[in-house]
Amino acid sequence: MNSEEIRIGVYICHCGGNISDKVDVEKVAEDAGKLPDVKVSQTYAFMCADPGQELIAEDIEKHGLNRIVVASCSPSLHETTFRSAVVRGGLNPFLYEHVNIREQVSWVHVSTGEATGKATTLVQAAIGRVRHHEPLSLIKVGATSRALVVGGGVAGLRAALDFANYGLPVTIIEKSLRLGGQVADLDTVFPTGESGADLVRTLVEEVSAAEGITVLTDTRVAGATGYVGNFNVVVEQKSSNGSTEELKIKAGAVIVATGSRPYEPVKGEFGFERFPEVVTLPDFLQILKKAPDGDELIVNGKTIRRAAFIHCVGSRQIEGIHEPKPGRPLNENCSRVCCTATLKAESDLIEKFPGVFVYDFYRDIRTYGRGHEEIYERASSDGVVFLRYEPATPPMVTEALSNGAGSMLVTVKDSLTAGMEIEVAVDLVVLAVGMEPADVGALAESLKLPAGADGFLQEVHPKLRPVEMAVAGVVLAGTCQSPRDIEESCASASAAAVKVAGLLTRGYVELEPYVARVNADRCEGTGICLSQCEYDGALEIVETEVDGKVIRKAVVNEALCTGCGACVAVCPTRAIDINGWTLDQFEAMVDVMCADPMEVAGG
Repeated sequence: MNSEEIRIGVYICHCGGNISDKVDVEKVAEDAGKLPDVKVSQTYAFMCADPGQELIAEDIEKHGLNRIVVASCSPSLHETTFRSAVVRGGLNPFLYEHVNIREQVSWVHVSTGEATGKATTLVQAAIGRVRHHEPLSLIKVGATSRALVVGGGVAGLRAALDFANYGLPVTIIEKSLRLGGQVADLDTVFPTGESGADLVRTLVEEVSAAEGITVLTDTRVAGATGYVGNFNVVVEQKSSNGSTEELKIKAGAVIVATGSRPYEPVKGEFGFERFPEVVTLPDFLQILKKAPDGDELIVNGKTIRRAAFIHCVGSRQIEGIHEPKPGRPLNENCSRVCCTATLKAESDLIEKFPGVFVYDFYRDIRTYGRGHEEIYERASSDGVVFLRYEPATPPMVTEALSNGAGSMLVTVKDSLTAGMEIEVAVDLVVLAVGMEPADVGALAESLKLPAGADGFLQEVHPKLRPVEMAVAGVVLAGTCQSPRDIEESCASASAAAVKVAGLLTRGYVELEPYVARVNADRCEGTGICLSQCEYDGALEIVETEVDGKVIRKAVVNEALCTGCGACVAVCPTRAIDINGWTLDQFEAMVDVMCADPMEVAGG
């Protein structure tokens, strides 16, 4: 750290009462103002508002402040806001420290005394830490302008089109021989009523007409290396003669649009694979699509007069009630689109074959989207009979013993009739299966893409960074992230395209400077740091010859380093630190927290 005089400004936010109703902010500011190097310490109603920001900028110039601490809400909301204010005042944005005294203090404490004491400690620890801050600069990395879209369904096609509209090149790879994914198989889609094939055809025609879009079908990712701005992806494409050709694609960013797949019931689940007339909803939609117009629906040579639809198969599973599939976790979440899709299928069946009587066995009806409730009302008006079951007592599908109506019996304790046990004879059982994540394969393994407990790929933050992954330069589109309908998939695809275009249009990307740095004078080249690093290529041991001796030193690839700190913890000579999170900064914070209040104040 240089020898300049440290002049710290401290600002405590009332947050309109969110903080000040529980924390004595004036007392926190008063105590902070007594600390060495603190030249300004004051409170303000809303620090994030324009007047609050201008207060910081003006005080920097007026009092010659060179370190700033703001105690307010979560840094995920306003750290960038206050950094910008610091820059307007003429300081480096990284000479700023943020303290969260709302979510971590006022919102979680009942006692004003305890809340004020904790806020005081956190603010004083931040003051101790900010004394060790150094000016940092964003890391600039040259970037390839091409994007790679993995997956050629509607989300992948939409993302590629939107990205190409910025005048940048993009490559789509699709593992199957055709584009469009599962949407291409749908007979009609809500609310337009147009066929899924027509919708896909429109997208494919636009892709074909657009400049700068390369499409590779029957192609899979074999491996990937690199970092944001410079990914090297190896793909394998099958040719018409059955041979496989290996291709290398250089891309600045990757849009993952690998989609999902329908849940596949295990044998015996609701009679699946025990009775040939027990089918999944996707299979039923194909049956209905291909069925010739007439008076009767024929399945496996049998006339269907009564059909049962069972909801939540493979969704909203409960530990202790449901058994997970081998190698898969329970899917505890709602798959969101199944209710609407099932109700629409029921009405389509009745309208195409009016003689079919339909029963709907459900746990809850969740037609959540705009206009989706109309589908529910339409199914009810069409004569669908609804029976509600509890998770612990799902419907049982057995063989009908008599030669009467229906080859199967569906037995349920109907909660709509106070748990009365009802038997329904049917000829067809349709299982409304949920969504499972598709296999992302070598791409996820090579780039260490994080997934949630449900197996779907995980975004950084569902609200603040909804399409970005923790791996910089990789974004998500469509149902590879979570169950969603076509509209939502295309919306996320457009968001992903904008994010990637913002990254690549300048020809370089800027990364946060919070990465490892090596003090070459202390480094002895033991390689222990390398053995603990989880990110391939982020650290390497470089050998050089000095005065006839081979010297080994650790070198950091700033573009690949995530600043996790694993290397810092194991270095025996303390030769590695993390920019912005140095050991000196941590020790200063701990010293403040452990010290007597009089010692902290210099008493």
